[in-house]
Amino acid sequence: MPRLPQPSRRGILAAGGALGLTAALAACGDEKAGKNGDSSGGGGAWSFKDDRGKTAKADSTPKNIVAFTGVAAALYDYGIEVKGVFGPTKTKDGKPDVQAGDMDVSKLTILGNAWDQFNIEKYVGLQPDVLISTMFDDQGTLWYVPEASKDKILKLAPSVGVSVYDRQMTKPLERLLTLAESLGADVKADKVVKAKKRFEAAAERLRKAAKSRPEIKVLVGSASQDIFYVSGSNLSADLEYFKALGVNLVEPPAKALKESGGWFENLSWENVDKYEADVIMMDNRTSAIQPSALAEQKPTWEKLPAVKAGQVIPRVTEPIYSYAKCAPILEELAEAIEKAKKVA
Repeated sequence: MPRLPQPSRRGILAAGGALGLTAALAACGDEKAGKNGDSSGGGGAWSFKDDRGKTAKADSTPKNIVAFTGVAAALYDYGIEVKGVFGPTKTKDGKPDVQAGDMDVSKLTILGNAWDQFNIEKYVGLQPDVLISTMFDDQGTLWYVPEASKDKILKLAPSVGVSVYDRQMTKPLERLLTLAESLGADVKADKVVKAKKRFEAAAERLRKAAKSRPEIKVLVGSASQDIFYVSGSNLSADLEYFKALGVNLVEPPAKALKESGGWFENLSWENVDKYEADVIMMDNRTSAIQPSALAEQKPTWEKLPAVKAGQVIPRVTEPIYSYAKCAPILEELAEAIEKAKKVA
């Protein structure tokens, strides 16, 4: 998971705003008590034990769902729509971010579109039944929930954390499917069954491609103005799975990864050719410089053998953990390995 943003420590609300929030929360609580007490909502009590070992509970199946954008996109693929999102949702030109998947972002209440942004007043106004996010550590830190205001936010509704840390991508896929089912998704629907079969077929294709072409080296990178980040194959759910399927990933030594907590090695653009690679996967998030822009900005990039050979593909650094969205990731990598010329 390259380049974790540095959270700001400033508080979201000034003292006056906090007083207003308290009053709004009290009103919200009164309204929700009446709503949850209405048996016409149906379905009975709801609970879900998350990857922190905590059990989120509600009097009925949550309807007012707020989630990290990528989680919301995965739930959408299973027929579960959320009311609000936080995390990269719209690009600067107003188009859907890659992490928004197939959602109509114009219909979503966006609580924050960037790191350390989370509008608590808007959150209260949604009368949230549950908040859902991913986790990139083993400390239970909910992704994109601001550190400075997390205690305030997490008091407003039950929360669910799905770990995408130091496990293969099949596990969060299973967990999101189970969560979607608990929220009312029909996991036996034809669309879901076909997507899972496609993912399984894609995994087998990638396994065969890696086995038949073990000489093909795949480097996973991310670009910023001053630094080229080379990801290690541990900790990230996608890369751990690729490695388990036999993909020959370029692996920086542990000493080089130590500075980032094991995630990546920092290289200057002058040293971007430190590792030999036949295929390069580049971070597709909007926070990273994309290969099309690198061609103009960084001469050393253009000199890399894989770049010269046109063997650069996107890396979906934060996958949308539905089978429908993860199958193409495996298919694209399998195809790249199958077709790659040995250039390194």
